[in-house]
Amino acid sequence: MHVLVTGGAGFIGYHLTEALLATGVQVTAVDNLNDYYAVDLKQARLERLARHQELRFIQLDIADRQATAELFENNRFDAVIHLAAQAGVRYSIDHPQSYVDANLVGFMNILEGCRRKQVGHFMFASSSSVYGMNTKCPFGTRDRTDHPVSLYAATKKSNELLAYSYSHLYGLPTTGLRFFTVYGPWGRPDMAYFKFTRAILTGTPIDVYNNGQMQRDFTYIDDIVHCLKLLIAKTPAVSRPAGSNAQAPYQLFNIGNHSPITLTRFIEAIESACGKQAIKKLLPMQPGDVPVTYADIDDLVETLDYSPQTTIEKGIERFVDWYRSYYH
Repeated sequence: MHVLVTGGAGFIGYHLTEALLATGVQVTAVDNLNDYYAVDLKQARLERLARHQELRFIQLDIADRQATAELFENNRFDAVIHLAAQAGVRYSIDHPQSYVDANLVGFMNILEGCRRKQVGHFMFASSSSVYGMNTKCPFGTRDRTDHPVSLYAATKKSNELLAYSYSHLYGLPTTGLRFFTVYGPWGRPDMAYFKFTRAILTGTPIDVYNNGQMQRDFTYIDDIVHCLKLLIAKTPAVSRPAGSNAQAPYQLFNIGNHSPITLTRFIEAIESACGKQAIKKLLPMQPGDVPVTYADIDDLVETLDYSPQTTIEKGIERFVDWYRSYYH
């Protein structure tokens, strides 16, 4: 089996690629190694992956139409797992073009490659950000997502629409993945748990909004990867959305934990793993934020007969152990 993983030097991409290689799957990983966060962290992930003979890494910008077309022309992929994207909600406010290039132009280039080469299963990363200011909890994949409150969320919603149209028009088997906050070793430095760990270890104050009573759905990276590995073999059947005559081999899942954790408990887990108390700056709720977000994963559990297993305490302990080791 030959799998293309885009964003292979990224957080989820690295872990997924390593897991696939460990089972003997041939993987081609591509990444443009941009400097949104420290490139040396991405390089360190790639150095670990390079130990596997079944890996082929290509530095490639998916927004480059010709280079992406050549990638598909020169290879035969059984499945494509598209994780490459410009991440970050706040970054999109000042850098909108980066999101257009990676998340729209790049996404279309990957879709075209899958269509032309008749890839057996196309899986792509969406985001819980598409739910916007939704007040209904838990968030379900059948909820309306028509009011994105960031450009990042708008591009991810656009990905879902583009992917569905390709699935309907060309019969491309497609699975969309709405990730909820993913954490763990080798994670992204712009994420809250990474910043909190650094601040606690260095004695720097942290901002705690809504007095720590915010609730979020944190999902450990190993649980995410296990789900993705199982889903590769779950090629969607042709289905028809309620109230529509459209038909497509398309499915959409929330990839979360269905177990919201308060910000207070989240910080306590980091404090316990660090062996040090945080210096907290208690602040009111940020404008535009919502107190609780978490995923309805009933469809995922029914499809895979599986649900996440890692507690926040165990997951954070593993992350802090890695953090101490990596940053000495």
